[in-house]
Amino acid sequence: MPRPIVAIIHLAALRHNLARARACAPDSRAWAVVKANAYGHGLERALRGFAEADGLALIEFDNAVRLRELGWTKPVLLLEGWFDAADLHTMARHGLNGAAHCDEQIALLESTPLARRIDVHLKMNTGMNRLGFRPHEFARAHARLRAIPHVGEITLMTHFANADEAAHRCLPIGEQIRRFDAGAAGLPGPRSLANSAGVFRMPELKETLVSDWIRPGIMLYGGTPGGGSAAEHGLLPAMTLASELIGVQDIAAGDFVGYGSRFEADRAMRIGVVACGYADGYPRHAPTGTPVLVNGVRTRSVGRVSMDMMAVDLTDVPEARVGSRVVLWGQGLPIDEVADSAGTIGYELMCAVAPRVRIEED
Repeated sequence: MPRPIVAIIHLAALRHNLARARACAPDSRAWAVVKANAYGHGLERALRGFAEADGLALIEFDNAVRLRELGWTKPVLLLEGWFDAADLHTMARHGLNGAAHCDEQIALLESTPLARRIDVHLKMNTGMNRLGFRPHEFARAHARLRAIPHVGEITLMTHFANADEAAHRCLPIGEQIRRFDAGAAGLPGPRSLANSAGVFRMPELKETLVSDWIRPGIMLYGGTPGGGSAAEHGLLPAMTLASELIGVQDIAAGDFVGYGSRFEADRAMRIGVVACGYADGYPRHAPTGTPVLVNGVRTRSVGRVSMDMMAVDLTDVPEARVGSRVVLWGQGLPIDEVADSAGTIGYELMCAVAPRVRIEED
């Protein structure tokens, strides 16, 4: 019998969440972002879950080629673009799009003859200060690209830093849109602005936030970038991490639980031991009190998470026994709640599920 921990991928939820993104931006085409092995959900499963997307976006060249091998014929976008001339030849061979965000990339494109034209997404830095040309440099970069014979369509793009908080005190989304509009003024080509947080803002900013392509990521998997819960946005969890109790301990007041004896019982308690630990991808830094479901009842973790096990409080789950089902996140327990308790984000939890965890689909 295999160890009871399993990550269940809900393909129907992937389809539902893509539909929710489209509902927010009915006039836009949609890239489904599948980087990092589709946020830990599996590239092949994402391909089926996002079959209705207009394109798939990621950063890994090997996985981009894999998408073609799996039969995906619609556009594929490499969000960090190319790194050397061999990458450009791969893009031309497999019909891949790529982001251009610096002069070095454009110079490489100018000096590398290609047998087939490639479409480019020219990225503007509107204040996030990761990748992209500043607004006053954008038209010059666009002109260089247009002069290259093997460059096809040029899409104008940026990335929002704080779209989950429209009135952010440092860099509100409205200011990023203003900078983008100023830098892209008069330039032809479709626009790609909205990540998941931006997609949620599109209904209220429809007069100013024009995004011919949207790039939803975390929302497709049932998580949120902030600014409300998944349920408030109508999203469904696409992954449920579940296991079972493999042990039960009755302890007295003053007894301790786990490495470092971090948790001390203040009364007689019943403790459950779950087959899940940090080697499975559960955050080791999750503190006592992180929410867990046992037999569908919300309870809490206690003590330090071990490599292969963690402890939970069974005081309010008297019927629990060895073999009882435990949900670490997913259906019935939003991943963002677990992540918030652990001081991280749902993205990290999804991507951190370890290879030793069995994967199933429902």
